[in-house]
Amino acid sequence: MDDEPTVYAVDDDDAMRDSLDFLLAAAGFSVKVFESASSFLGALARVQAGCLVTDIRMPGMDGLELLKHVKRERPWLPVIMMTGHGDVPLAVEAMKLGANDFIEKPFEDQRLIDIIRVAMTSATDALKGETASAQIMSRVAALSQRERQVLEGLVTGLSNKAIARDYGISPRTVEVYRANVMTKMQATSLSELVRLAMRAGVLKD
Repeated sequence: MDDEPTVYAVDDDDAMRDSLDFLLAAAGFSVKVFESASSFLGALARVQAGCLVTDIRMPGMDGLELLKHVKRERPWLPVIMMTGHGDVPLAVEAMKLGANDFIEKPFEDQRLIDIIRVAMTSATDALKGETASAQIMSRVAALSQRERQVLEGLVTGLSNKAIARDYGISPRTVEVYRANVMTKMQATSLSELVRLAMRAGVLKD
């Protein structure tokens, strides 16, 4: 598997592939080039991190069809479309299909490098955010029904006495549940608990 973040460049033009390979390697990226969409799809199952840069007009499968395949199988992989002059409508369609950005040929080398860096950073941040949210939701799922009720009461601003009154239990029992909630949610303060609850959808912002 390709664990190292890599720029995957797909273009049917030999000179363009060579140019991309040289440019991106010189910019410090790990690079792999492909002459067709189908050849990249053959390697897609091994892709774990990175960014796809693909021409939009290619014989056989074009860039839009490739984009659709990638977004089905690797939805987190950022995709940058390279377009020719006059292909802006196609580029807009690509953005609607999930492409991160597009760049018109001929382009300035630094502009492509900057776009790739932004796309890869955004994808990494999004993936971290999704992972963190999933972890928080799993903590909520581990709460008992009563602990969930206490959590909801706490993050909406209810006092221990008010929560106890709502559920017909003693304030001391609420304190015990509250301690359990803080431990299970891995929160060190009520404000942190509120933030975690918002991330998990328990409390809407």
